[in-house]
Amino acid sequence: MFFHAHPDDEALLTAGTMAMLAAEGHRVVLVVATAGEHGLAELPHGDELGEARMNELYDSAARLGCARVVRLGYADSGLEAGGGAEDRPADAFMDADIEEAATRLAAILDEEKAELLTIYDPSGGYGHPDHVQVYRVGTRAAKLAATPPILLEATVNRDPLLKGVRLAAKFYPQLDIRSFETAYSASADITHRVNVRKWTSVKRQSMAAHATQASGGDGDRTLAALLKIPAPVYRYVFGTEWYVRRDLPPGTKMTHPFDD
Repeated sequence: MFFHAHPDDEALLTAGTMAMLAAEGHRVVLVVATAGEHGLAELPHGDELGEARMNELYDSAARLGCARVVRLGYADSGLEAGGGAEDRPADAFMDADIEEAATRLAAILDEEKAELLTIYDPSGGYGHPDHVQVYRVGTRAAKLAATPPILLEATVNRDPLLKGVRLAAKFYPQLDIRSFETAYSASADITHRVNVRKWTSVKRQSMAAHATQASGGDGDRTLAALLKIPAPVYRYVFGTEWYVRRDLPPGTKMTHPFDD
């Protein structure tokens, strides 16, 4: 089971692993906390955008080989989630009761007899409150499940990311390097480096399924830029997916989610 905050998060962080496990014969279930109805897009915020993004999620999941897609039913807290509570929906995921949300997720874990659950690292990757809440809710749900699953934190290797950002900052001084210094996970903390190069074409299809997220705001979004990367470079850049498993001894290195 792969637990994400919004539609398109699965494409960016775990799509290769999902496709690989599905091809190996595992039942892969994708759970999202929200429909992403407050993301940047050409469509107006609200039900119309949420419905469009869920349809994109179903398309992405089908390409990845998912057997089931579940939405927990919380509201997207939005990109401005750091503001006051008055600026957020009453049922925003970031404000959800952790025990209640974890109980919902644990019920799906039990129904599916899930052996593996992916969440995010404690910082939520880049700090979005909905992503931090995925960590909190997922961690608690794994403990509530009748049979606790292997718990993996989907992340990015911060070390090469920082090198790339520092290089880019020489040409784009407006880049805030400090925001990347605490994002995702340090190389030393990563336990699983999953080789998904065989599945990068499927991962690219998963990204492309989320068409509403390719534009909006001031112009092309990150997703649109990533889809413009030439195939050989894309395969190199996105050929590895990273995870942290906290119950393994420090320094443990694995190459498959079910390594033990």
